[in-house]
Amino acid sequence: MPFLPTAPVRIQPYFGYRNRERLRITARALRSRVGTFEKRGKWRVAKTMLGQFASHEVAEFPVELEIARPGIANRRHRGLTDEEGFVHFDIRLDPDWGYDEQPAWETVTFHWSAGEGQQCLDAHVLAPGSDTGLAVISDIDDTIVETGITGDFRKVMRNWRRVLMQMPEERIIVPGADVFYNALGGGEVLALGEGHAGESQPATNRPFFYVSSSPWNLFSYLVTYIRGRGLPLGPIFLRDWGLNRATFGSESHGAHKRAAIDGILAAYPELKFALIGDDSQGDLTAFADVALDNPGRVRAIFIRKVGERMSPEELTAKAKLKAANVPLWVGDRYDTGHEFLASIGLLTDEEARAIVETVEQTDPRRAV
Repeated sequence: MPFLPTAPVRIQPYFGYRNRERLRITARALRSRVGTFEKRGKWRVAKTMLGQFASHEVAEFPVELEIARPGIANRRHRGLTDEEGFVHFDIRLDPDWGYDEQPAWETVTFHWSAGEGQQCLDAHVLAPGSDTGLAVISDIDDTIVETGITGDFRKVMRNWRRVLMQMPEERIIVPGADVFYNALGGGEVLALGEGHAGESQPATNRPFFYVSSSPWNLFSYLVTYIRGRGLPLGPIFLRDWGLNRATFGSESHGAHKRAAIDGILAAYPELKFALIGDDSQGDLTAFADVALDNPGRVRAIFIRKVGERMSPEELTAKAKLKAANVPLWVGDRYDTGHEFLASIGLLTDEEARAIVETVEQTDPRRAV
């Protein structure tokens, strides 16, 4: 039964990205009200989270994307939502659109007509800088936050209460992730303007992309979590969920992530990438396949160790990476990774010292 079937149609934009030739961005037409993630009692928390999943998608709904470029007249591109309410724009930029020196969030605008008349909403597109040589692709689930919404069906059910009853600010960040990610990001450069994501959010010198098996319904939740924890913000590649074996099967997780990573690498053939994941869904073997299939494109791989022992497949992947001279870090805490960053040239000596000092202040129990 549709949730809020009489609510006005709104557009939920997701973060886009572009290179010099193409701009890609997705949005979704929903009949729902914008929820705020505020801790105001268990009932309100549960109601907010249920609202994220019980959305009413609007199919065959016309949406226009307006792109404004310096020195070129604004152009509008028309799209129609599919049966799940998604509209995907893959726009050929003519003429080519160059980069600024540093990475930047650029603004585009969605237009649609609802009961209140003509509506519009800004969305944001990430463009790497002309001086950018390295970008980062990171998993989310169990890499920066223990989501409890992926894995087999029993795990989903066992962790469902956590999903429904905790706001983003209540979720515990993986120890050291904020320091590690910002060091790998190379510092902040520009601010993200006001829009659907809320307050301004700085970009980083090294662009970030997030790939997760979580559903698109949790986009706003995850953005709130990433921003609130001071992690670098970037386009997020999520999945359309269904209550079936395809959703919960491990093979579908791997296929989704691999397709997303391949798309990002193809969009930026001039960039090298650092890949960050964990061992709960086979990220090491998947990342090794990416590195071996794309020689010279993967600068380093970082795996947060959740399990106790490496599987035979992981040991094989580790050996292949060593033979291919792809640096690999495996550890249970990110604050042990700073020496590795420095050793492979992803940090200056000053940056390495800053990480050591920060870790010592935030976790005095651990020797660095």
